[in-house]
Amino acid sequence: MRRFNFSRVLPVTLLLAGLSACATPPSRINNVCAVFEQRDGWFNNWQAAAERAERKHGVPVPVLMATVRKESGFKGNARPPRTKLLGFIPWKRASSAYGYSQALDGTWSQYRLETGNFAARRSNFADAVDFVGWYHAKTADKYGVARNDTYHLYLAYYHGWTGFKRGSWKNNAGIQRYARETEAMAQRYAAQLRQCR
Repeated sequence: MRRFNFSRVLPVTLLLAGLSACATPPSRINNVCAVFEQRDGWFNNWQAAAERAERKHGVPVPVLMATVRKESGFKGNARPPRTKLLGFIPWKRASSAYGYSQALDGTWSQYRLETGNFAARRSNFADAVDFVGWYHAKTADKYGVARNDTYHLYLAYYHGWTGFKRGSWKNNAGIQRYARETEAMAQRYAAQLRQCR
């Protein structure tokens, strides 16, 4: 009878456990230092990814992280809920938004084409935070919004460039509240980052 060889199975088991831990969203999402601590590691260094996006696009880390926090709560597989047919049958989703950034299919395709990052995935934090930086930087360039103006950057992110240009958000108290909440979160994240660096 063959004996079971633990030395062969253990490395694979540890690798799978480590990868599955990467799929778990952080539990303390209102503290950016805690988010980075929970997600920092060999496979998935979120702080380094956010700082790379800041250097590349000129959008501060707190603005990037507050946007991701508002959009998905740091869940890599986040999607809009399904609508219900006849009130109880799961039906279509309200949009194609997916992943950490909640990027729509068309906008994600544009990002991949313009950046040459054809392997980018919305469920990969580094790709998603780079997308958020790219989107905010384009908003800044198109509409003269400051790269640290979380309120207006988020309005454009939520409504899209066309909706932002039309001013669709001006009579929408709900989206204005979301933008104010995102701005307040970015301010809290900025203060927290000064303490944890």
